[in-house]
Amino acid sequence: MNTADHTLFLIKTRGPQTAQQLAALLDLTSMGARKQLEAWQEKGMVTYEDVADKPGRPSRRWLLTEAGHARFPDRHAELTVQLIDQVRSLFGNAGLEKLITSREQNSERDYRQHLAAARNLPERVQALAQARSAEGYMADIETQADGSLLLVENHCPICAAAKQCQQFCRSELDLFQRVLGPDCSVGRVEHMLAGARRCVYVIKKI
Repeated sequence: MNTADHTLFLIKTRGPQTAQQLAALLDLTSMGARKQLEAWQEKGMVTYEDVADKPGRPSRRWLLTEAGHARFPDRHAELTVQLIDQVRSLFGNAGLEKLITSREQNSERDYRQHLAAARNLPERVQALAQARSAEGYMADIETQADGSLLLVENHCPICAAAKQCQQFCRSELDLFQRVLGPDCSVGRVEHMLAGARRCVYVIKKI
């Protein structure tokens, strides 16, 4: 990944960043990071907001525009939406529900195979994150002070489908609970469809 693309990737996965933060992550000078940002700004891929988060001069934080988000894979969003509309039109909501259930069953089978070698909950969550990343979700794991785990998905490659039919999101939450096992609870604490920049699931051992 070249420096320009890495700049966009870091903003996508980490959220709004200052030029100084990006410079440290990219091993550039602050001026070098600003040049990368200004080049993307000219192309309409990033914009900025000035945030007064401490006394003195506001800090300038850079974030992706809609066009910047669109650079990441969306699994042919327009076609997906058309197909959902056609299924609903031809077979009704019951037919669409069958489609979602079938997709969920296939995903569950694949995830269980991916998690088969995991020996404990952290390993299961890590394996699930790897499987989700392979599907385009840019998933990471964060460990909280109380021992709970966050499954962070920085991108949604089926976002268009989820907007058109929110049962896809309901399906994923139930699916995570089943494949991770009965010894944990899974809840969604950030949701792209609710306006968040990412989806985040908190996983606690019970």
